[in-house]
Amino acid sequence: MTGLPDVIQPSLRVLFCGINPGLLAAATGHHFAGRGNRFWQVMHEAGFTPHRFAPQDSRDLLHHGCGLTTVVARPTAREDQIDPAEYRAAADAFGGKIARYRPAFVAFLGKPAWAGMSGQREIAWGRQAMGFAGATTWVLPNPSGRNRAFTLEQLVEAYRGLRCVAFAGPIPSP
Repeated sequence: MTGLPDVIQPSLRVLFCGINPGLLAAATGHHFAGRGNRFWQVMHEAGFTPHRFAPQDSRDLLHHGCGLTTVVARPTAREDQIDPAEYRAAADAFGGKIARYRPAFVAFLGKPAWAGMSGQREIAWGRQAMGFAGATTWVLPNPSGRNRAFTLEQLVEAYRGLRCVAFAGPIPSP
């Protein structure tokens, strides 16, 4: 089983970065394919998309200034199966991808990947003081169905905060 294909093009407003593919996503080739994953619902309710997309419609995100990638390519059943060294090992290639495609914002979905790449231990939700490869960095709660620390409403509020900044006028400097 391999990783997922990126949904990416140059100069996106937001590139959403999942930690790594889930097993079902990798098997189907579609990001956030798990039945309990709330990503597509959150994206719609936060205003990124005009309706709730299905995982197989992920390329339509490009028409709305958004894209998808993962930090670690290796599929797992759970995020805690990723060794912190895998984030560090992925940092150079991931940074090269961000520099090549130049999204305005890189939104990490969950704290572990950003913590592993930045070397920071204390990560706050939202905009980060440090950018990444020329992009403004944002950390959002992971929409996985396994993440029950956040209600649907809290996820929508967090993602809407990014949408309001990312799609409102000039991009602020990191």
